[in-house]
Amino acid sequence: MPTPLVLPRIAWGSPSASRRALLVHGLGSNGALMWRFGAALADAGWHAVAVDLRGHGVAPRALDYTIAAYAADVAATRPDDGGAWDLAVGHSLGGAAVVVASAADPEWTRSLVLVDPGLFLTDDEREWVREGQEASFADPSHEAARRANPHWHEQDVELKATATSQASRWAIEQTSAQNTEWDVRADAARVAVPTHVIAADPAVYSIFRGEVSEAVLANPRFSMTVIAGAGHSPHRDKPDATIAALRAVLPR
Repeated sequence: MPTPLVLPRIAWGSPSASRRALLVHGLGSNGALMWRFGAALADAGWHAVAVDLRGHGVAPRALDYTIAAYAADVAATRPDDGGAWDLAVGHSLGGAAVVVASAADPEWTRSLVLVDPGLFLTDDEREWVREGQEASFADPSHEAARRANPHWHEQDVELKATATSQASRWAIEQTSAQNTEWDVRADAARVAVPTHVIAADPAVYSIFRGEVSEAVLANPRFSMTVIAGAGHSPHRDKPDATIAALRAVLPR
């Protein structure tokens, strides 16, 4: 794997909690946008840590924005005592990163939850992602985020606007440019820990569907819940159903 960067952290719940989770956001977001998961895990007695990925939030900038580089960073991110995570939650790009990290080291985390994970993108999907990110950078205001997502909680709107203003536009562009073959399905096949996918509704928009989901779910470690009516960010589109799906699969 590439040389990892040290990622900044924010946390929810008591640092002395016996169960520990890592939260990894998607492209163009930041750690704070994983607040729904952090708050729910804290309420359940966990200590949850979210990171800003390289080129995002206040994380270090770099030249390498391959999925392998993102995965190296999260693989090097450990609980304060250096042990294993009990759970790693990854959304979109973050889902790809935690899958690669777990496949490389089965002892890095004891379980995974993947939120509409970006495990394979066609050229058309990569173009859709690029266009969406360009639109965000064209108008990173709170008002634009609200117009684009009128049903989101106010905190998600304000945090999305902040995340766009914090992110490196070059880093986001390079994430598409440097990953011309966006495909970690072989890594998913090697994952050896219990993994649950919280997928978006294909009738709205999902990047984990059809042949991709069928291939990944061939690994018996994987299971899936589809959040009806949710687009690519279920935790912002349908937060109650998404958090209920998370609670249903939490390790005991």
